[in-house]
Amino acid sequence: MSSIKPCISFISRSTALAVAASLAGLAFAPPSIASAQSSEARAATATQPPINDGLPMPGFEVEPGKTAIVITDPQNDFLSPEGVTWGVVGQSITENGTVENIGSLFDVADETGMPVFVSPHYYFEHDHRWQFEGTLETLMHAIGMFDRPHALTLEGFEGSGADWLEQYKSHINNGRTVVTSPHKVYGPDSNDLVLQLRKAGISKVVLGGMSSNLCTESHMRALIEAGFEVMVVTDATAGAITEHYDGYAASLVNFRMIASSVDNTQNTVSAIRTAYSKL
Repeated sequence: MSSIKPCISFISRSTALAVAASLAGLAFAPPSIASAQSSEARAATATQPPINDGLPMPGFEVEPGKTAIVITDPQNDFLSPEGVTWGVVGQSITENGTVENIGSLFDVADETGMPVFVSPHYYFEHDHRWQFEGTLETLMHAIGMFDRPHALTLEGFEGSGADWLEQYKSHINNGRTVVTSPHKVYGPDSNDLVLQLRKAGISKVVLGGMSSNLCTESHMRALIEAGFEVMVVTDATAGAITEHYDGYAASLVNFRMIASSVDNTQNTVSAIRTAYSKL
């Protein structure tokens, strides 16, 4: 290595950074990925993991007893065509197969006994008295998203926008799934998700749910900052698409740059089954 150092002084900073990134990618890539790098390159998409995209591949191993599935906001206001946000999230949900893919994660958890934690989003009447809000907080409050009358009552909950999507209810209400207290903005900083995960001995999280660049991404960031290893299931989430902005595209870049791994539902379910078959 010492013989290489003098040469670096003659290389531009941008070139040196590019070389470092390439070397880092090779250093971290599993053998199967590294062998593919010579012939194929692909950025992460909703349905395909990345190959030779110039970034490291830390990887993620499902370890029974240490790994849990976390689903954010599996609720009608996001995932049902009758939900108040369907006009902006429906395209992304449909293209990604998000409803079915979240269902597949619930299915494999029930099949294997893998722990599941749901982090929901609720607004109570007192939350509407907040004196300031961010952009989409303002929108959510204005359209009555996730509204419930009170923390201590389920009055009007059944079938409401705050309720679970109907096909998920048997999974969430099975007596095994942990439903945390509600988060209030986007991340788990305002609820007890981290506490519940720690108390269950969980250090690794398979993350999916809604909405990609808001609650899902905020949960990813917060969990990583709290010391968890996180992978994101890219087609088990979706985002708002408006005339000028694509929330899903924005989140996909950040998922790839921040999480230990990104992959699709099919590969994730297969990895979970393989891990549990070894027990």
